[in-house]
Amino acid sequence: QVQLVESGGGLVQAGGSLRLSCAASGRSFSYYNMGWFRQAPGKEREFVISIFWKDGTTSYADPVKGRFTISRDNAKNTVYLQMNNLKPEDTAVYYCAAGIGSRRDRINEYSYWGQGTQVTVSS
Repeated sequence: QVQLVESGGGLVQAGGSLRLSCAASGRSFSYYNMGWFRQAPGKEREFVISIFWKDGTTSYADPVKGRFTISRDNAKNTVYLQMNNLKPEDTAVYYCAAGIGSRRDRINEYSYWGQGTQVTVSS
């Protein structure tokens, strides 16, 4: 069992940056793939970025390539999402997720989810 708690969301102007954190509790954090998803009002939850537990390989959704990065600190049981050059269309609730599936861009490959943190980007 893994519990996830996101933090770091807030209001930022377009072009600004935010860093989200996701603190995990429970066993074997380092063996989980970690992903970030987001859900804007009236839209379905969508994949943003992920990091493979074994070698740190990262995967990105096209809209965030070159702007968002993911990293993890296994000693702190924490995964980070660095978001730069934010755009109004990045406004959403951001969710951290942990899973062991091979398709790391798929929602159903993740078993554990945080409660989400709101990111609002003003124009």
